[in-house]
Amino acid sequence: MMDAPHLSVLLDEVVEALDPKPGDVIVDGTFGAGGYSRAFLERGAEVIGFDRDPTVRPHVAALEAAYPGKFAFVGRRFSEMAEELEGRAPVQGVALDIGVSSMQLDQAERGFSFMRDGPLDMRMGDEGPSAADLVNTEDAAELARIFWVYGEERSSRHIANVLVRRRQEQPFERTLDLADAVERALGGRRGAPVHPATRVFQALRIAVNDELGELERGLEAAEQILAPGGRLAVVTFHSLEDRIVKSFLTERSGRLPAGSRHLPPSAKGPEPTFELLFKGARESGPAELAANARARSAKLRAARRTAVPARRAA
Repeated sequence: MMDAPHLSVLLDEVVEALDPKPGDVIVDGTFGAGGYSRAFLERGAEVIGFDRDPTVRPHVAALEAAYPGKFAFVGRRFSEMAEELEGRAPVQGVALDIGVSSMQLDQAERGFSFMRDGPLDMRMGDEGPSAADLVNTEDAAELARIFWVYGEERSSRHIANVLVRRRQEQPFERTLDLADAVERALGGRRGAPVHPATRVFQALRIAVNDELGELERGLEAAEQILAPGGRLAVVTFHSLEDRIVKSFLTERSGRLPAGSRHLPPSAKGPEPTFELLFKGARESGPAELAANARARSAKLRAARRTAVPARRAA
C-alpha cells in the first residue's frame, strides 16, 4: 500500500459527524488521496468517491483492491453527484473537503504553486481554460475583479494593469514568471512572511475551477441525494468557502428564512431541510495543527437531513 501524500484534515471530526455504520452508503465528494474514503470503509460503510482530477487514479486503484465491492469511483465533479446517483440506493452521508490538495500543490506541472516553476495551468480537471488563458486574455477590469473577489487582494487594480502591460511584450506561461511579476508590481516582499503572489494565485485557482459555484451546486446536490437522517460534513479552508457553507446551512436549517430581508417579520419561511449537528464550526486541535500546517485554516460544519423534500435547485 502506498503512503498517501495528502493528510485528510479534521479526519476524526468528519468521521464523528457522519457516524458511518456498516452498510451505510457514503459519498466522498472530494476523493483526493482517499483519506476520508478509507476511514469510512474501515467503519464498514460502502463508499462512492467523486473527483474530477484524473491523477487520483492510483489511490482509487488501491482502495478498489483493498475493499472489493465496497468502493466505487466516479471521475466527475461532486456537483454532479445527484445526476450520477439518480435511482441508486439512499445515501446516508456526504463529505466534502473544499479547495486544493497538497498533492496538487506539490506537483509543479499542475501550476498551482508560486513556489515551484511549472506551466501556468491550475486546472483540477483536464478541461476548460487554464490560468494562463485568463491572465493572457481577460481585460484589466476582469482580472482586477477576480483578484479582489476571489483573493481579497487590495492592490487588485494595480496588479491587473501591470500584468496586462507585461503580457503585451511576452505572454505569461510559467508560474514563477507570474509570481515574479506580481512581486515586482507590489514592490517586493519587504520582509513580509506571506508571498506577495499568494492572493493572486488563490484567486486564479478559484476562478479557473469555478470553486465557489461548484461548492454551491454541490451543497444543493447533497441535499437532493441524502436520505432523511443522512448527514453532510463540509471542510473549508477559506473564508469565502466557509461563508457559502454557513449561509446554506443557516438558511436550510430554518434559522434565516430564504429571502428574509424582503419578508415581513411575521412571514414563515420554508420548512427546514437540515438541522445543524453542532453550532458554529469546528477547528483542528493542537496535535493536528502541529502535524499538518494546512489544518490551521480548516473549518468543519455539519448537519443532518430532515424528511422535508429537497428544495428546487437555483
